[in-house]
Amino acid sequence: MANLKAICKTLHLAHIIEEFEQVPFESKEQFLRDVLLIEVNSRQTTKIASLIKKARFRELKWLKDYEWTEQLHLPATTSKEEICDLRFIKEKQNLLLLGTPGTGKTHLGTALGVKACEMGYEVRFFRVADLVAQLEEALKEGTLNRLKRQIEKSDLLILDELGYVPFQKQGSELLFHIIADCYEHKSVIVTSNLEFGQWNRVFGDNRLTSALVDRLVHHAHVIAFTGESYRLKNALSSIKTQDGN
Repeated sequence: MANLKAICKTLHLAHIIEEFEQVPFESKEQFLRDVLLIEVNSRQTTKIASLIKKARFRELKWLKDYEWTEQLHLPATTSKEEICDLRFIKEKQNLLLLGTPGTGKTHLGTALGVKACEMGYEVRFFRVADLVAQLEEALKEGTLNRLKRQIEKSDLLILDELGYVPFQKQGSELLFHIIADCYEHKSVIVTSNLEFGQWNRVFGDNRLTSALVDRLVHHAHVIAFTGESYRLKNALSSIKTQDGN
């Protein structure tokens, strides 16, 4: 057994030694195949866990738990099936999730990001205000290029909650350059409670806002979310239950 452990260690087969005794033996080929599959599957699981951790989601969500209600309006350019298959990533297109707060935009964006990790894509998730703060801090400390290189390595950039916090001129310009660098090179998912015409409130510069929207929309599917907030609805329902009404 010690020799077998040493051989597995030399070949970097970390998982086989723990499970090979449980593999049934029907033929030499079958046994070897099934033993090697243990390593392949375990490495895949480890890789997915690593990608999810690296993405830095605020919380994990899955597409199987997402409710595709009538509040979600898809454009004619795509379908639920195409979105869930992540075709937009393969084609380096963007998803812009716009509409009422609390209607599932972040849930959908996160779930698509997790699915992308499961399919082997590199993902980075940021609340927009947090990203701008990181960019400004990196600029001050002289590490901006390093942060930008980390973002550039991703296949999918998720920018959550655009519109909740306005930026100063420097922050707006830094965010613009990040999004501009993604143009036709990687996919971006943006969630926002503002319509495009209101984005200048956040960026404070009409020309910069126009250029930003132009780049995001050019290869994008715009999904509109309407109706009342799930969070508000659940909170009110909870209050009624507690009151016995």
